[in-house]
Amino acid sequence: MNIKIDEINLEIIKELRDGRKSFKKIARKLNITENTVRARVRKMVDAGLLSIEGLVDIEGIPNHQLVIIGVKLKTTDMFKKGQEFSRLRGVVSVSVVTGRYDLMLFVIFNDKYGLKEFYAEEVSKIEDVQSLETFVIYKGYNVMVPYVL
Repeated sequence: MNIKIDEINLEIIKELRDGRKSFKKIARKLNITENTVRARVRKMVDAGLLSIEGLVDIEGIPNHQLVIIGVKLKTTDMFKKGQEFSRLRGVVSVSVVTGRYDLMLFVIFNDKYGLKEFYAEEVSKIEDVQSLETFVIYKGYNVMVPYVL
């Protein structure tokens, strides 16, 4: 679905930073109808442009850690490999990037499922991985992620 992102849609998205804010309050602030807000949000969600979900600060959950992993591939089919990595356990997000790595992963680990299990049980299923580099996040700022474990 092709959707036009105009100033009203951008303002609605900004207001939804608090995903609990009612459409009525958003409508009142933007001086539009509640039905307009509802219809626009529905279109953006249906188009895959907007997702309203609970996010967590992993640092606040005991025995959990968010890690960034740089992936260098042996193939140039980075988009296909990105999709494969996105389906692995613990993976929050995958980005195809420029620079030293082809992909950057954000992965959640806990005391029962860590880096060793991720590499041995998940990454080992994917072909054409040349190398991996792990970046442990000691302290994050403004890092909120969906809980995927």
